[in-house]
Amino acid sequence: MPAVRGDGMRGLSVFISDIRNCKSKESEIKRINKELANIRSKFKGDRTLDGYQKKKYVCKLLFIFLLGHDIDFGHMEAVNLLSSNKYSEKQIGYLFISVLVNTNSDLIKLIIQSIKNDLQSRNPIHLNLAMQCIANIGSKEMAEAFGYDIPKLLVSGDTMDVVKQSAALCLLRLFRTSQECIPSGEWTSRIIHLLNDQHMGVVTAATSLIDALVKKNPEEYKGCISLAVSRLSRIVTASYTDLQDYTYYFVPAPWLSVKLLRLLQNYSPPDDPGVRGRLNECLETILNKAQEAPKSKKVQHSNAKNAVLFEAISLIIHNDSEPNLLVRACNQLGQFLSNRETNLRYLALESMCLLATSEFSHEAVKKHQEVVILSMKMEKDVSVRQQAVDLLYAMCDKTNAEEIVQEMLNYLETADYSIREEMVLKVAILAEKYATDYTWYVDVILNLIRIAGDYVSEEVWYRVIQIVINRDDVQGYAAKTVFEALQAPACHENMVKVGGYILGEFGNLIAGDQRSSPLVQFQLLHSKYHLCSPMTRALLLSTYVKFVNLFPEIKHNIQEVFKQHSNLRSADAELQQRASEYLQLSVIASTDVLATVLEEMPAFPERESSILAVLKKKKPGRVPENEIREGRSPHPATSNHTDAVSHAKPSAVSANASADLLGLSTPPSSQPAVPSNTGMLVDVLGDMYGGQPGQAQQNSFAPAQSYNPKKFVCKNNGVLFENDLVQIGVKSEFRQNLGRIALFHGNKTPFALQNYETTISSPGDLASKLVIQVKPMEPVLEAGAQKLQVLNGECVEDYTDAPTMNISFIYNNVPQKISIKLPLTINKFFEPTEMNGESFFARWKNLGGEKQRAQKIFKATPPMDLAAARTKVMGFGMQLLDGIDPNPDNFVCAGIIHARAAQIGCLLRLEPNKQAQMYRLTVRSSKETVSQEICELLADQF
Repeated sequence: MPAVRGDGMRGLSVFISDIRNCKSKESEIKRINKELANIRSKFKGDRTLDGYQKKKYVCKLLFIFLLGHDIDFGHMEAVNLLSSNKYSEKQIGYLFISVLVNTNSDLIKLIIQSIKNDLQSRNPIHLNLAMQCIANIGSKEMAEAFGYDIPKLLVSGDTMDVVKQSAALCLLRLFRTSQECIPSGEWTSRIIHLLNDQHMGVVTAATSLIDALVKKNPEEYKGCISLAVSRLSRIVTASYTDLQDYTYYFVPAPWLSVKLLRLLQNYSPPDDPGVRGRLNECLETILNKAQEAPKSKKVQHSNAKNAVLFEAISLIIHNDSEPNLLVRACNQLGQFLSNRETNLRYLALESMCLLATSEFSHEAVKKHQEVVILSMKMEKDVSVRQQAVDLLYAMCDKTNAEEIVQEMLNYLETADYSIREEMVLKVAILAEKYATDYTWYVDVILNLIRIAGDYVSEEVWYRVIQIVINRDDVQGYAAKTVFEALQAPACHENMVKVGGYILGEFGNLIAGDQRSSPLVQFQLLHSKYHLCSPMTRALLLSTYVKFVNLFPEIKHNIQEVFKQHSNLRSADAELQQRASEYLQLSVIASTDVLATVLEEMPAFPERESSILAVLKKKKPGRVPENEIREGRSPHPATSNHTDAVSHAKPSAVSANASADLLGLSTPPSSQPAVPSNTGMLVDVLGDMYGGQPGQAQQNSFAPAQSYNPKKFVCKNNGVLFENDLVQIGVKSEFRQNLGRIALFHGNKTPFALQNYETTISSPGDLASKLVIQVKPMEPVLEAGAQKLQVLNGECVEDYTDAPTMNISFIYNNVPQKISIKLPLTINKFFEPTEMNGESFFARWKNLGGEKQRAQKIFKATPPMDLAAARTKVMGFGMQLLDGIDPNPDNFVCAGIIHARAAQIGCLLRLEPNKQAQMYRLTVRSSKETVSQEICELLADQF
């Protein structure tokens, strides 16, 4: 037996050799079954096995399991090995348990007890084996069982460094399983101060742990900033001989440097000038070292150095506060754009995309435009080409837009299919955002359709139509250009759609030229008809009936098309219905009726571009905000282009108008995207309170307070409530029937507020009409701290009043209660609506019924101020229509209230009488309760 032991488990070696020598799967299974039978008999035999034999047989079972075979015995023997004092036996026991024991096993209590025994021992090897097992299993039961022991080992003064290192990593694993396992209070400071430990391995493991803790509770671990900067400073200023044991190819502690730089990216730049200055010195030193000649030609040296450099640049970009560092980072990245390493070129382009969004480094990024364009065209790797396209998009502004758009158009013809659709979207967005001459914009979009028609989404061609309809100066040019584009022998169907739509609206503007006479326009469009899908044919039929109104001389030709058997008896119900109805309309209707029914499309109300929402869906979080506005999307078969003359369904956009708010979600790809370009409220930058928290009066049962909910009827941001103890600020934004409110709860006292809780109450049936989702708050609001709480609201149907937020907490052992009305009045869901005078007064007259109007006459308090009144009316949410009313002092407004159940149009007229210091307010809408509520809300503001 001693000879066998000295041989190092020779039986296991022989068994592994036998398995490798098997010629077939069958022979392998036969050998394994033989071995399993032998092990089973040994475990069940009368002879007691010693530790070595148990270890050997458990090892064989582990090997068989790793070959893919189930193991249903041997678990108890493995548990018995845990009580051995020999390292090799204990190690095999822990290994078997880590791999094969289920957390629901009956043996788990025995295992936990054995682990506890090892944790309480002073043998560092046993301690490490126990913690490795805990980390490998990482169950919730383990977190609960050892949630106190592991932190205690981590911060204990007499724990060996190697054990501390394992304890930090073990605690990180348990934290990821159950975040409650980390104690707070005094433990926080002790964990943070591990960054000062003498042992670099402990610091490295602790940094990983602290980074995870910071992501959960950044305020509690804010003290790590100065210690992390201090440790980073010592590393970057050290030579590779100072940290010899932790130097990797002449780079001192690269992994720890990267971890520290990532840890600092969880916070804004340090407030302390000394710490901030030291951090900037570290970053400058890293940038300087990157310029030094390499100390080794081996790839490991450059990899380590570049890893630290790129993480430093990420921190510089994250802080976005030091112009000098940002420009230096940009120049450093520019050197990598021509590097022979593909990965470095990719990373440089990716980081420069972020630098391009900073006001400090945007111009520096633009200096590399030619190299980036070359990367887009010449790179072998498609992912690098994609990054080059992203960077061109990010660096584009009004000075280089035409050049970049043209280069992207040129490349689009040979671009990889995988990136074409995204490139089309980006070209369309840039062309619109930076267009000073909209004829250029029209040319760009038509070129997009010509070059990459299959990749032009509905949103793109909807958008060009919206812009052409809204801009008189470009309509003739668009009609002429699209007419010429349609003459190409191979014309993409999207071009036919755009051509049909624009010529149907503005074909008369080019009809004076014999080369584009009405008959030529009609014949050109109809030559494409038989090649198109039913949806496009439906659009063309609508174009033809518009031609009946525009060009009576070709009415007969058009009627012949409507009469064709393939249309009147089409298998497609939409085509059949349109053909028959349009035919009857063209025969029966008088000229005046035709002119009314088939009048030109009205201008689209301006909103944000739906193209941007589509791009955000493809690249969430990586699309810079743009300021493109949009109108409602003209659906090819269901828009006003056809709705006036058919029983078409509502526009896809209006049907889905509430699908996306503030970029919170993305509508289905089959539907036109709803704009989402206002930015998340949770990304509010800075502290809206400013200054130092005030001092509260102790034992104050009724603190002096400042609270006026009425002022938020016409504004969305500000301090909602304030007393000696707390200050509650609000920032809110609304899109159609959805809204998001960010409440900032600030503790003004030098003591923590305990049991801090918020609840929402709604009077009557308000809860069913206005649905509110509230993110709960932490129960403790620390002294001088500020916490964000986000509320999401959806207007289901019109309502009166507003919900109340009830806030309760304990201050200085005294319960406190506060009730405040939330700024969620019905006017928040207004969509401003542009109207001309004729349309306004026609609609005003139609809404003249007794149950459609509400009126109040009231005295001005304070004294009448028309400039202030104008500001309030504009903030109310409706569109202020200047120049509509004959009396220039009167205020006239229009808007649509969006609810899930319905959309309610609303008109308003406020007439000030300066001599009498009186106002007359009249509100008219399609619903009596809405008129009354709007009237009450606005009258209360004067």
